[in-house]
Amino acid sequence: MRKVALSGLILATLGAVAAQAAEPGAPVAPQHPHAVPSPFGERQDPWYWLRDDTRKDPAMLAYLAAENAWADRQLAPTAPLKEQLFRETVAHIKQDDSSVPWRKHGYWYATRFAVGANYPVVERRKDNAAGTGAQGAAQVLFDQPAMAKGHDYFALGGWAVSPDNRLVAWTEDTVGRRQYVLKVKDIASGRVLADTVSNIAPSVAWSGDGKTLYYVEKDPVTLRAWRARAHALGSPAGSDPLLVEEKDETFDMDLFVTSDESHVCTVVNTTVSTEQRCALRSLATPTPAAFTLIAPRQREFRYQADHMDGRWLVLNNRNARNYKLSALADADFARGEAAWTDLVPASDRVFIEDFKPFHGFIALDQREGGNRMIRVRTATGRAIPVKADEPAYRMMLDTNPDPASPWVRYTYSSLVTPTTTLEVNARTGARRVLKVAPVPGYDASQYVTERLWTTARDGTRVPVSVVRKKTTPIDGTAPLMQYGYGAYGLSTDPVFDPARLALLDRGVVYAIAHIRGGQEMGRDWYDQGHLLHKKNSFTDFIDVTRDLVARGYAAKGRVTGIGGSAGGLLMGAVANMAEPGEYKAIIAQVPFVDVVTTMLDASIPLTTFEYDEWGNPARQPYYDYMLSYSPYDNVTARPYPALFVGTGLWDSQVQYYEPTKWVAKLRATKTDSNPLVFRINMEAGHGGKSGRFERYRDNAEWQAFALGQMGVAAR
Repeated sequence: MRKVALSGLILATLGAVAAQAAEPGAPVAPQHPHAVPSPFGERQDPWYWLRDDTRKDPAMLAYLAAENAWADRQLAPTAPLKEQLFRETVAHIKQDDSSVPWRKHGYWYATRFAVGANYPVVERRKDNAAGTGAQGAAQVLFDQPAMAKGHDYFALGGWAVSPDNRLVAWTEDTVGRRQYVLKVKDIASGRVLADTVSNIAPSVAWSGDGKTLYYVEKDPVTLRAWRARAHALGSPAGSDPLLVEEKDETFDMDLFVTSDESHVCTVVNTTVSTEQRCALRSLATPTPAAFTLIAPRQREFRYQADHMDGRWLVLNNRNARNYKLSALADADFARGEAAWTDLVPASDRVFIEDFKPFHGFIALDQREGGNRMIRVRTATGRAIPVKADEPAYRMMLDTNPDPASPWVRYTYSSLVTPTTTLEVNARTGARRVLKVAPVPGYDASQYVTERLWTTARDGTRVPVSVVRKKTTPIDGTAPLMQYGYGAYGLSTDPVFDPARLALLDRGVVYAIAHIRGGQEMGRDWYDQGHLLHKKNSFTDFIDVTRDLVARGYAAKGRVTGIGGSAGGLLMGAVANMAEPGEYKAIIAQVPFVDVVTTMLDASIPLTTFEYDEWGNPARQPYYDYMLSYSPYDNVTARPYPALFVGTGLWDSQVQYYEPTKWVAKLRATKTDSNPLVFRINMEAGHGGKSGRFERYRDNAEWQAFALGQMGVAAR
């Protein structure tokens, strides 16, 4: 970062803030010349000084404080509506709710919320003699309300109970930067052991003898997970032996235990490549000397392997763009991929998202026609599909820790159906409902969901999930909120959200544009929305908006676009590319908007292993292409919609200074008088504040802003 005279910069910043405080207008960030080098020439970034990796620079903090103060003033008229939206949302949440218990190694595990609590308690009870239910008093594993006390942010990461059921290991984050700390305690006494390891990924696993813990260490600067280590209980963390190291900076590491608990595995990933190594997890090998390679890495080859019944099951895309499921017997392991046999072949129509092996059958998590669904494959090869009655929905595999059970647990949800936990019997096909998430005061019959299809400008058909109240007319008068993401192959499924009801009850139509860059329509859907095809994501979103307006689902001039993170990049690009007046407001949460500068800097967290998503701007043609859509670089003197931008000072995924610089440039460049509100959470990271109610309060703020801009009156 370019060094400037600190005292002068503070005075310039505070002087600008003071001047604006005396008259209508927003804070002004001073500009200081700074050249961003690249192999293809320099670019000037006069707001680069707002980057401070220590997050302690007084001038930068003064500017953020001024922006928050301006946001408070701008949002004051909508504060009553914000509070009303929050109260209505919370009224639809059963406060003392609990999860459906799940069984593992003689215990039933569950979570439960107390009234008013932001965090749940995780507890377990012993199984009864018949193995059909819990009995006796509960043992508390994690009293999260107590654990969160004294912290502005708290997140429980991964956790695992030791094989002898005595100890529990977990990871936690109290900053919001996703740098977790490993801890261990005795369950019966609650005594926390002295063992602790900092700056790690959330996953943790036990050795077979319950005396060693496996974890993945993070790079302290880039936050890349890259070294798997073994921690013997009672030993100092500095002596933990290295198991696997990933030196390629474009790969990120995770670890897990196979479904039959026979192996511990490390897996390294990029967007287009995978490499997995596994070692026996037994009493005899608490610290494996070597991890065996499942298949070597190769560009455009991705796979995930699990173990059950003496064979490896490998979900992979070898000559299968939408993936296939292959098998490899233990006896043939040395032959490698040459011994793989296909169990479930590839399909042009069905995309296999995930799978879960059981004794004697396999549960498949797949996509077809834009919806996610479940299919059970028996040992004889017979397929049992799990049907749905709605046009747009999501089914997905739930917690299934017991491979001996004939019941496959999954969840079902849609834009009008609350999350429902069910089980299907792999032998009989019978289904049973375990729980429907309670939604007080909600009547599903008053709402309707649809699956529409928009023809994009290049002729591609884009699925759109829509929900509205039945009384909302489709006559071109309604306000519309349209959400999009479209990146990393992550699909946006149409699921129920209690925070959406207050909008629908006010006559808002809500739509999810399943734009290219996700995988709703298979792997090709993703390939058409990243790297040198990224602009398809942006034009798809705009084309969906135009189509919904043309069909009468929304009034022109009453549309709000919503997106966060990579979806915030989408919002920034849409704001630059759409015609003036197409969007009344845009909500951009933790937006990735300074694409080229960030991707040129390998020291920034996430940069190196995202080259396959966005491209490496140190090379052509990626530099020119990325520069042509980067929201920050393409801000011009033109009218923009009303904007609500959010960030977290401790965000590790999209650094706070990206949206900060974007806001500063917009303020200095745009020609309209529409409000631009910038809300900075000074205690949180990428996901915002922790706790189940805090996110609803944050949501209510931007919802009230958007409703006000679209002319929706308070009820």
